[in-house]
Amino acid sequence: MNVSVVVPVKNEEGNVRELHREIAVAMRSSGRQFEIIFVDDGSTDRTFAHLQECAAADPRCRVLKLRRNYGQTVAMKAGIDAAVGEIIVTLDGDRQNDPADIPGMLNRLDEGFDVVLGVREVRQDALLHRRLPSIIANRLFSWVSGVRCSDLGCALKAMRAEFLTDIELYGEMHRYLGVLLQHAGARCTEVRTNHRPRVSGRTKYGLDRTMRVLLDLLVVKYRLQWFNSPMRLFGSFATASLVLSFVAACCTVFMKLRGVDMTGNPLLLLTVMAAFASLQLFSLGILSEVCARVYFHASRRSGYSVAEQLNTGDDDSGDMILRRAG
Repeated sequence: MNVSVVVPVKNEEGNVRELHREIAVAMRSSGRQFEIIFVDDGSTDRTFAHLQECAAADPRCRVLKLRRNYGQTVAMKAGIDAAVGEIIVTLDGDRQNDPADIPGMLNRLDEGFDVVLGVREVRQDALLHRRLPSIIANRLFSWVSGVRCSDLGCALKAMRAEFLTDIELYGEMHRYLGVLLQHAGARCTEVRTNHRPRVSGRTKYGLDRTMRVLLDLLVVKYRLQWFNSPMRLFGSFATASLVLSFVAACCTVFMKLRGVDMTGNPLLLLTVMAAFASLQLFSLGILSEVCARVYFHASRRSGYSVAEQLNTGDDDSGDMILRRAG
């Protein structure tokens, strides 16, 4: 297979059959071999029954039915794990992403990019509980991470499968997939895509997801900057706390020498609390370092990724080069 199109769905009985037809038409126009993977994330309506009909009529349509609702990120991960294509395309199952944009995104991959991220040009969503939180999240993420991302919430993406091997998806991490891939060394670009109004079903998004997205933002920031060496983060806070404790202690001693009553003095309390906070932060940093080392050792991860290798074969010249390098 050349392209695997992954579509997580939940309670989209009014959309899946037409969406399957639109994806098939778009992929046939691209001239590539393809498969379509629908992941039913615990639907309670007739979504799975309609998907069964699609799979029976089209051998390129594969269906995964999860035992319960795990969330969009897990459903997307399940589809990616089942995909066999060299290129993975993801999109939402509500038909708001336009499959007609897929061939153009695949062409961008042919130009040398590894990841193509969709950006919804004119969003057809409610302003208060969809568009406004999305704008705030995009701006906040760009400010915190230093990585420009125009539309975190757009599920329409085209990616080379080789870059998805070591990406861990959980929580709401599918939103940050493009950023994680870019951090892994993928060459990313953005394209404007068509965004259509929902014609059937109800949205699964609301203001309640905003807090989860913001919390995952902190996780992404930690993974991008401090995951390999967490002591740099905790050690910095611990050092600042220790300096604060020392300054407060000096002030306390100075006030004591001046005859000031130390009973209930806030600087004395600050000295003790900052010292204990510093000790705890240093301890947390050491534990985090140990956990990071155990993680890399147990999962046999190296902390780096090799793009190409030269003169590392079993031929005589390669062996000689390796011996000399050693």
